[in-house]
Amino acid sequence: MVATLAKRFGSLDVAEEAAAEAFATASARWPADGVPPNPGAWLTTTATRTAIDRFRRESIRDARHREAMLVHGADPEPLGAIDDDRLRLIFICCHPALGMEARVALTLRMVGGLSVPEIARAFLVQDTTMGARITRAKAKIAAAGIPYRMPDAADLPARVDGVLAVLYLIFNEGYLPGATGATTATTATSPMREELTGEAIRLTRLVHALLPADGEVAGLLALMLLTEARRAARVSGAGELVPLGEQDRTRWDRAMIAEGHAIVRARLDAGEPPGRYQLLAAVNAVHTDGAATDWAQVVALYDQLTRLDGSPIVRLNRAFAVGERDGPATGLALVDDLAPPLDGYHAFHAARAELLRQLGRTEEAAAAYDAALALAGNPAELAYLRRRREECGREA
Repeated sequence: MVATLAKRFGSLDVAEEAAAEAFATASARWPADGVPPNPGAWLTTTATRTAIDRFRRESIRDARHREAMLVHGADPEPLGAIDDDRLRLIFICCHPALGMEARVALTLRMVGGLSVPEIARAFLVQDTTMGARITRAKAKIAAAGIPYRMPDAADLPARVDGVLAVLYLIFNEGYLPGATGATTATTATSPMREELTGEAIRLTRLVHALLPADGEVAGLLALMLLTEARRAARVSGAGELVPLGEQDRTRWDRAMIAEGHAIVRARLDAGEPPGRYQLLAAVNAVHTDGAATDWAQVVALYDQLTRLDGSPIVRLNRAFAVGERDGPATGLALVDDLAPPLDGYHAFHAARAELLRQLGRTEEAAAAYDAALALAGNPAELAYLRRRREECGREA
């Protein structure tokens, strides 16, 4: 866009200023009004009008007539390496000059349509903290003069990590909205947002087509497919979350599972060290292979993953898997070690509650369920947790 504007108006400064103002306008209007059907054309038109307004203010009468003609005679902007409007915007916003968290948060806000509270929950931080991060990211863009230009093919590898993080978080928000925080307007009526999961998968397929040799892109696509394949069995007819071990496997989408498994096998055959998304995809492949989960394999995969990503949530998932393999006492000891960083995360308390209940410590389990209920936001999870809490009361 900047190159096109600079050629059109004969000034790189005007082009960059117009592009920056167009993106600033988008960041202010899109969260409230929604992303337009053709975001790229919207940005180009807005930037063009901004540049014309500047010339009209600063130029003589003849120049004003000349600039007015440009709107009607403008050629469409070249698509560059990416021919999907929304995906191009995600790659544009995931500029490597910004820190990873900043570029992901800013992109989720400007392009993904997520609210600040939804983004904050994804990062397990307060709303005010996330709002400040997004504001600082915008300020850095303005102060450093980072150009919002269309990425070419050479730009894609440097930006793909941020793009994958954005797509993964959009998928998660669609698969279980409000799973990391308080109820929102969307989660109050629907336990899942299929429009988000479907769009995340569509965009990830496009990235995979652009970068077919990138193992992490393939891994993320497989992870999404294997997770989405279980969606129909994830929530009961009564609107209650159904845990993996209790799901009706005949309701799983076998075509998606077959595609996900094929991608995982292809990455294994490639012989390259797996990354985070590939390992998570492999975990989900184990969950969807056969009549029951092989927890020993799951623990082995989480052992690899913790060496790449030792975040508290990964360690929590590993601890629960260890509990399934070695017994609830062993799993509970590992979960309890994560209390300081995860005390505000409902899944931590829910995991503790399940393990305590298996150990017959019903009063402690009931208290853990109460803590999880106070933090959970998704209606399907809330229904499940309430039932489990009531069962604890009857067992006490």
